[in-house]
Amino acid sequence: MKKQPAKHAPPVARSTAGEEAMRRVQKAIEGKDFASFDDLNAYLATLSGSLLQDMPEDVELSSKEEAQELAFDAMEARSKAQARKLARRALKLDPDCVDALMVMVDLDARSPQAMIEGLQKAVAAGERSLGAKFIDENEGHFWLLLETRPYMRALEALAEGCRGEGIHLDAIKIYEKMLRLNPNDNQGVRDPLLGLYLETGDLNGAALLLTQYKDDASANFAWARVLERFLAGDRTGAAAALKKARKANPHMELFLTAQKHLPTEPPEMYSPGSEEEAVLCLGYLGGAVAEQRELAFWLFDRLAETGGEARGKIALLKSPVKGKKVQ
Repeated sequence: MKKQPAKHAPPVARSTAGEEAMRRVQKAIEGKDFASFDDLNAYLATLSGSLLQDMPEDVELSSKEEAQELAFDAMEARSKAQARKLARRALKLDPDCVDALMVMVDLDARSPQAMIEGLQKAVAAGERSLGAKFIDENEGHFWLLLETRPYMRALEALAEGCRGEGIHLDAIKIYEKMLRLNPNDNQGVRDPLLGLYLETGDLNGAALLLTQYKDDASANFAWARVLERFLAGDRTGAAAALKKARKANPHMELFLTAQKHLPTEPPEMYSPGSEEEAVLCLGYLGGAVAEQRELAFWLFDRLAETGGEARGKIALLKSPVKGKKVQ
């Protein structure tokens, strides 16, 4: 099975090389009239060697576009000093350059509160830059539009910051907004949102999200369905969901019943159905199950029914699933 990168990188640490190339392609063909796709492809072929380096000489960048180029460079800079220098240059050209503001937050924030405040300013800058009319007219199609991506990155980082500090209701509102703007959910924010719905006891929100993405076959959604049914008092439905969840990832059950101990470090990569994937799922669902000892004991009984050997229930008291309480 193909391994995928785990999603726990800092806000501006993820590579944007592909996006940078797409922006340059878009700018290079802007205003040009091609008689056919063959002509277009022939032109693009002449650019292929330079797209990841410099823009073609006949392409002029606006101040906003130049700022974005500098922000990309800052995000990939090898040193903090270079990142700061590039981000400041970008902000001189465009004070509302969201990615540059994100770089500065990453460099300068000395506390979670300062980070959240900085990210709030980056989100506000994104809203100013895009404009209310643009946002309203393009709701439902964000992320596919390259100019929306810095704003969407800032929203995700702000939501993650709020979630990390236990400001769960604010995080929920941001995630919900992101899914309205981009129902395709290219950033995968439905996973933490689902966990927050369950952790805050919003079973209606969880059920609606599970229905909206009913084709999501991930382990996170499979195990969330177990938890949602259990919390709703539907033990029959929870048992049915458990059968599917075990197929999606059997390691979750072992973690939740203290048959396995969590690793001290988060995984860098994971494969579907792997132990590493289960660890990531617990990052989303751990807060919801932390106070649900009944769920752990119920799962222990279901595990015992399979006929396999299991550690005693006392292990559940010694090895609780860790998670933050709602603040």
